[in-house]
Amino acid sequence: MSFEEFILRVRACIGIGLATEFKIYQFIKQNKRVPNLNDFIQIMDGKYAIASDVYMRIFSKKTTELLQQTLAFSKYITIFDQAYPAKLREIYHPPLVLFYRGNLELLQRKALAVVGARQHSSYSHEVLQGLIPPIVQNKIITISGLAQGVDSLCHRLTINSGGDTVGVIGTGMNRVYPRCNQELQYEMMQNHLVISEYVYDEEPRAWHFPERNRIIAGLCDSLMVTEAKERSGSLITANLALQENRNVLAVPGKINAALSRGCNLLIREGAKPVLESQDILEEFLIQ
Repeated sequence: MSFEEFILRVRACIGIGLATEFKIYQFIKQNKRVPNLNDFIQIMDGKYAIASDVYMRIFSKKTTELLQQTLAFSKYITIFDQAYPAKLREIYHPPLVLFYRGNLELLQRKALAVVGARQHSSYSHEVLQGLIPPIVQNKIITISGLAQGVDSLCHRLTINSGGDTVGVIGTGMNRVYPRCNQELQYEMMQNHLVISEYVYDEEPRAWHFPERNRIIAGLCDSLMVTEAKERSGSLITANLALQENRNVLAVPGKINAALSRGCNLLIREGAKPVLESQDILEEFLIQ
């Protein structure tokens, strides 16, 4: 069995966490072979019963069928492929498989991630309406999470400006979450790019979104936050970007506005304030 097929089966096997996946990948990388059951026992820290159960489920009929359903709906790329983005390969627990629909070549271009509040105000729309067109004109793609709020606003403004955009979703590729983004997601699958590390029909689950955020942070060169509360998923993504040595930018706002609190705190802690598009372009060495 090839490394690629084995990794696909690992990804399709329900119940294997990111940490265990990465251990399996490290074993293959170091030993240049697919692990057998005895290897799995070592990977699982000597827990024979757990290792045996997981190993059998990797090769089970259920996993085979789930993988077939997934590959019938979407294409894929694994961490062993040359086309796998180099900057994503370097992050903590990189995704071993990316399922996708659309133009995979977009992942080789310079990228700005844009994240922010799901319940944003008109301020985000006004700001992004001015910031995104110059980004697009300089052939920089945008990346976001196809969620409600700033995410979908970023995708739509990029498309309307004639640019390319990438959505990283926290569900199986055949699902749309939230449902209001169905038309947008389908358009991006056809003309841009939508990616996920989750298999067919996987529902949105709470832990999927922090996992998705690490991919957004890993794929971008710079990440910008616009409107975020003091404790929010956007700030978690910004911190992940910092850990991966990405440039972090924030749109400042009123000091008494709850939705600007997170951005203002990021700026106080060292994030670059964005007052105009040139502040972003400088991070891409574009004058």
